[in-house]
Amino acid sequence: MARGTKRLGLLVPSSGTIQEADFYRRVPEEVTVHSARMRLVEATEADEIRMLEEHTIPAALDLATIHPDAVVFSCTSAGALRGNAYEAGLCSEIARVTGAPVISTMAAVREELHRLRVRSVVLLTPYPDALTERVRASLEADGFTVPAAAGMGLIDSLAIAGVAPEEIQEFAVRRLGGAPAEALFIACCTFRGYDVRDGLQRSLGIPVVTSNQAALEAALRTLGLGAPLEPRRGEASVRVRPAAPPSRPAAPPPG
Repeated sequence: MARGTKRLGLLVPSSGTIQEADFYRRVPEEVTVHSARMRLVEATEADEIRMLEEHTIPAALDLATIHPDAVVFSCTSAGALRGNAYEAGLCSEIARVTGAPVISTMAAVREELHRLRVRSVVLLTPYPDALTERVRASLEADGFTVPAAAGMGLIDSLAIAGVAPEEIQEFAVRRLGGAPAEALFIACCTFRGYDVRDGLQRSLGIPVVTSNQAALEAALRTLGLGAPLEPRRGEASVRVRPAAPPSRPAAPPPG
C-alpha cells in the first residue's frame, strides 16, 4: 500500500449494490475502499434483526483482517431499527472488533442535519411503512421534527437499487414537495438518492441529505480528509430537471 493511503471499510448488507459504487466514485486517491458483507435477503424488520444478531460481527471480524483506518456500518434502517442507544452500542462493539473508529450511516445523517442547523426534516425512503417509521423515530429521538414521511413500500433490495433517479425525484416532489420543512432526508444505502441530491436541492430549495453522502462525508472527516470528490470514472451525477407544476406532466428529459 502506498505511503499515506487510508483503508476505509464498509459493512454492507449482502443484497446491497449501490453503496460501494457511491463510495468508489467519490473517494480521494489516498483512500481505498474494502467491504465485508452481512447476509440480508429483504428489507424487513425480521431480516434486519437476523442480520444484526447473526451476521454483523462475523463480517466485522473479516473486515478487521485488513486493519481498516475507519469502518462504515452501511445500512440506514438497521441502524435505526432498535433505537439510537442500540446503534451506539453496536458501533462500539464493531470498533472493538475491528480496532477502528466506526461510523453508522443513521448517526452520520443525524450529525449532518445538526451541522446544517435544521430542526424539521421530511423523510423519503424506499422501505415499507414499518421501517420508514423506525427511521422517523431515530430522527425524532434526536430532537428533529418530521412533518411528513413517505416510503415506496419496497422490500426487495434489488428492486430498491433499481429505482431510477428520475423516479426518486418525481416521488420526492409529489409526496413531499409541499411539506413545511428545512431539509429532506433520502434514506437507504442501496438507493440512488446521492445521484439526485444536487438537482433536488435546486428543485425543492432546501438542503437534501442522503444516506451514502452523509456516511461518506463523516468517514472522510474521521480520516482527516476533505470533502468527497465529484463522481468520476465517466459517471456523472444525474441532472434533475426542475419539478413541473402538479397540474401538468413533467417535460421529458432532453434527448
